[in-house]
Amino acid sequence: MDANDRTRELLLSTAERAIRYLEGLPSRSVAPTQEAVAALSALQVPMPEGPTSPESVLDVLDSLGSPATMAMAGPRFFGFVVGGSLPAALAANWMAGAWDQNSALANVTPTTALLEQIALEWLIDLFGLPSASAGTFVTGATMANFCGLAAARHAVLARAGWNVEADGLFGAPPITVIVGDEVHPSLTKALGLLGMGRNRVVRVPVDGQGRMRPEAVPKIAGPTIVCLQAGNVNTGAFDPFEPICEAAHQAGAWVHVDGAFGLWAAVTDGLRELTRGIAQADSWVTDAHKWLNVPYDSGLAIVRDPDALRAAMAISAEYLPTETERRNPSDFTPEFSRRGRGVEIWAALRSLGRSGVADLIQRTCGHARHFAEGLQAAGYSILNDVVLNQVLVTFGDAPTTERVIEQIQADGTAWCGRTQWQGHTAMRISVSCWATEPSDVEKSFDAMLRIAAKCSPP
Repeated sequence: MDANDRTRELLLSTAERAIRYLEGLPSRSVAPTQEAVAALSALQVPMPEGPTSPESVLDVLDSLGSPATMAMAGPRFFGFVVGGSLPAALAANWMAGAWDQNSALANVTPTTALLEQIALEWLIDLFGLPSASAGTFVTGATMANFCGLAAARHAVLARAGWNVEADGLFGAPPITVIVGDEVHPSLTKALGLLGMGRNRVVRVPVDGQGRMRPEAVPKIAGPTIVCLQAGNVNTGAFDPFEPICEAAHQAGAWVHVDGAFGLWAAVTDGLRELTRGIAQADSWVTDAHKWLNVPYDSGLAIVRDPDALRAAMAISAEYLPTETERRNPSDFTPEFSRRGRGVEIWAALRSLGRSGVADLIQRTCGHARHFAEGLQAAGYSILNDVVLNQVLVTFGDAPTTERVIEQIQADGTAWCGRTQWQGHTAMRISVSCWATEPSDVEKSFDAMLRIAAKCSPP
């Protein structure tokens, strides 16, 4: 058997194992068993002195690794705002892995570069953002925020006569960064990476749903970046974009929107009103591995001013065969060596179409409302206005709620996370998986009620 035949057999075997794994997700425990996690210790062996057959490597990976995974790709994982992988997106991810393209330059990897360009154009249109915007495909919201804020840093300092890419921040005019009091830590981490400081921010009070209060935004003067949210990570609430964007732009500030999952509300008629005024901002971020249900990792930053993003990210060297007629991905992203991350996004959008994306968003939001209505009818407290796909529920006092969450996670029927929000300990239900059916919601809901009743004080 030659090398090609052995490779074929290995890849076919891998596909069969992956298919069995996916087919088993609906019937298995969402959380791995303690026994499966304990069995991972068999992986902790010294590095082999000699080669091991690829078949044996795959067998160890599947037999030990697969049972110990969290069923995040399954229909009853509600712990984070993540979905499984759409069939077309997963298949495209495999194909892109086989291509193994270092997708930096259009004239070296034309297929992946063009697919990213097309996917970006489709997304900009889908979200209703300015058509001339530029964008970049990165790992997730942290790096997407990094890119959008790097473009913002360039623009506000350039207006003050400072070239930050050339001269750094030493001696630069100070930048004021304004955030809501419930800003997501991925954004503050990005600020730290950019040298603007995680704590050197002006925090604006929020309302009872976590929305920034526009009347509390301080007077803006000098280089300023205002950071808004589309989709509070706990409540799903949206900041009021119109009044804040108008005031910020009148003062010459840049407005950045963290829309890691909430930006997808713009694609549906029933939810688009939540995003009213969002197109007035200057940069936006989202994750495709959240509501678009593509494989990890897949984030996206979009910037109104292509020159600002390119100035913050571009690389050049004499040996690189660059060109200007086509979009070079490396001109817009922090990485130079990078996979063709846009391939599975293109595949997901091509397979779903505009109506399919809207249906995915509307359907999962409907599941969230069903959870909220049922739990409230059963006598439990829903803390948030369920405007999107996030539900916050308490089962009594904090210790009782903690017990319910712990036992729901251990039960295995569904998996929901714990959060602390505005003084309350709560269970957060995040619904964003394409594979979640009404039967999954009912099965999970029944388990929640059963466990909550058992944990409640007599």
